[in-house]
Amino acid sequence: MTGIMANLWASTATFQKGKAEKASFVLLSIIDLLLTVLAVYCGFTELNPFVRYLVTIPVLLLVVKLAIPYLIAWLIPGRLLLPAIALLGLVVIWNMKELFIYLV
Repeated sequence: MTGIMANLWASTATFQKGKAEKASFVLLSIIDLLLTVLAVYCGFTELNPFVRYLVTIPVLLLVVKLAIPYLIAWLIPGRLLLPAIALLGLVVIWNMKELFIYLV
């Protein structure tokens, strides 16, 4: 058990490396959460069945969309987050486009 805790605390040193990537990952996750909530509020149907279920339970939605990405950013080196950042960026752009078309 102490080995696991030591590894978690050792990851704080690696957290300092790649702060921009980690912050981008968490920020994109927050934006994705906000856009998901806004889209559901506007009457859109969530296409992902798992997230569609989570929308009905706000606490789980917050855990999945905020707590888990923060934990991932804490444990994973920043350079390994680059593919996820690119994918999340595309998802956020797509969602913004769809909401813009709907709202205009």
